[in-house]
Amino acid sequence: MKWLINTFLWLILLAVLGAAGAGVFVYQWVHKPLVLKTPTIDFRVSAGSGLHQIARQLVSAGVDMPPQAFVWLARLTEMDRDIKAGGYQVSQGDSLIDVLQRMARGEVSHRQVAFIEGWTVKQIVQAVAKHPDIDRTLSDQEFSDQKALASRLGVEHQHVEGLLFPDTYVFAVGTTDAEILKRAFVAQEEILAQAWRARAPDLPLKTPHEALILASIVEKETGRADERARVAGVFINRLRIGMPLQTDPTVIYGMGDLYMGRIRKADLQRDTPWNTYTRRGLPPTPIASSSQASLQAALNPESHDYLYFVARGDGSSAFAKNLAEHNSNVRRYILKKP
Repeated sequence: MKWLINTFLWLILLAVLGAAGAGVFVYQWVHKPLVLKTPTIDFRVSAGSGLHQIARQLVSAGVDMPPQAFVWLARLTEMDRDIKAGGYQVSQGDSLIDVLQRMARGEVSHRQVAFIEGWTVKQIVQAVAKHPDIDRTLSDQEFSDQKALASRLGVEHQHVEGLLFPDTYVFAVGTTDAEILKRAFVAQEEILAQAWRARAPDLPLKTPHEALILASIVEKETGRADERARVAGVFINRLRIGMPLQTDPTVIYGMGDLYMGRIRKADLQRDTPWNTYTRRGLPPTPIASSSQASLQAALNPESHDYLYFVARGDGSSAFAKNLAEHNSNVRRYILKKP
């Protein structure tokens, strides 16, 4: 009897040790760093994806693992109920449990897209359309027709030009194009509202939208931060006395695809809604996205008597109070005559 009891106890001990060993093996296996084909691997989990589909996607993306192991682990840990759709990244050193926990917590990968100051809406939507991690939901018409895009984004104006704030936007992989553009629109609305409240008194600007139009012109007319307020002051002075703004960037914008790198005399004389040589006052829309600095300059311009300015050729401008001074500056800096 004693022999039988001892044998039974030994069997129990072996079973316990076997179970413990198996447990240790499983623990080590699920925490062991995965073997990857590249240092980092990106993959997407689509809404409604099943465990087997996700496992196959991981293997196809370059994660060396038995697909069924991912399925079993997800079910045993009950994390299969929490996996969230989105873009994820696996890096060297990650284990299978790390990847599964990341998906269960919804720790999606993030990317960024930059909209540059002075870009047109056409350039902005092209940047969005080309980004591989932004999901496209806008139609071809909404990409090419500003009125259709404005309707999709809930913009009250028929043109989106200048209404998308230039900035670097960080987003989760799989964010839609409409969501990115809507963020840029909301950002511009907030910044414009703040700047309008802090504007200088007695400006010849009736609405915040007019301020945005002027800011876009300032943005295109100078790249020097120290001259923005002075350039804005020139245009404010012209608006006050009813003098045409006569700014080349507005002519270029009105030319559209006809612009081939330079403006001819005929272009200055060809009337478009944006030609500030043939029409007085501000053009009907902004001509580009404007930085916060240009918006601040437009709403808080430098107070002076200048009515003209011309590029010196070194990035700066020469300012003049009357036409005689301006013509002298043109001869010196443009025609290179003494």
